[in-house]
Amino acid sequence: MGETQEQIQIRALAFTWLDSKLLQKPWLTWSELQNDFATQYGQIPLITQRGIWNPRQLESTLSIQATRGSPYTDTQISEDLFEYAYQGQGITAGDNTKLRRALENRAPLIFFEQVKVGIYLPRYPVFVVADDPIRRLFTISLGKSIASDPSEAAGLVLDKAYAERSTRARLHQPRFRAEVLLAYNTTCAVCRLRHVELLDAAHIVPDSLPAGKAAVSNGMSLCKIHHAAYDRNILGISPDLKVHIRPDLMLELDGPMLKFGLQEMAGSTITVPTRKHLTPSKDGLAWKFEMFKTAAR
Repeated sequence: MGETQEQIQIRALAFTWLDSKLLQKPWLTWSELQNDFATQYGQIPLITQRGIWNPRQLESTLSIQATRGSPYTDTQISEDLFEYAYQGQGITAGDNTKLRRALENRAPLIFFEQVKVGIYLPRYPVFVVADDPIRRLFTISLGKSIASDPSEAAGLVLDKAYAERSTRARLHQPRFRAEVLLAYNTTCAVCRLRHVELLDAAHIVPDSLPAGKAAVSNGMSLCKIHHAAYDRNILGISPDLKVHIRPDLMLELDGPMLKFGLQEMAGSTITVPTRKHLTPSKDGLAWKFEMFKTAAR
């Protein structure tokens, strides 16, 4: 039996609500997820202390969470797949039954990954794709649906963007952005802008290269203008953390954005995290600065 139209709508509303919140910042707090999602069907927490969350309004699971230090044998087995342990002792315990029902219904879920205590990174829609009662594990697909059209598989008319995002997006990117912005106190390293919706986690060494790991030390929090300038070698950052602007741009006259946004940043020192292991890699900065110097010639 599939879900009712009311249950389908609750899931769609949850996804839409998450979309709106994630436009403002790349993570959500426990309090927001517990208290802020309200619908015509009542206020519905999106997360609880239980690893598998089955609100009374739904016949199958709404969300699951991966918590650091969890006693369960939860394991990411590939970029796309996550093995999620049964809750409790019984195979047919309520939580396990409702997650199994999500597999049967092909219902889209929310997967919450804990970034730090009280801070969560949502991924959605995700799907339960297998159930192994011998090993007491569910397999969760984080990046691919279980059908060519995830909206059809779920019995849910979702915007195609959900399906496209789940298959196209590099799965480490949301966590990378959250960790980088948290490390930099949601501030642009160059201009100190603090509007999180205008901030990106910029890679120093691009993630398309083997050395471009998704670690905070290979990233910087940059506003969108400085991120674009950095990627295109208009702005460079040397290993001593000094900002450099391509010489030809220093000679241009092109309004206040160029003057105050770029030219006046030349010679300034970027702001970096206080903890040493989170500061930009000197080797990475040196490699990228060579790219900048070559472009500046």
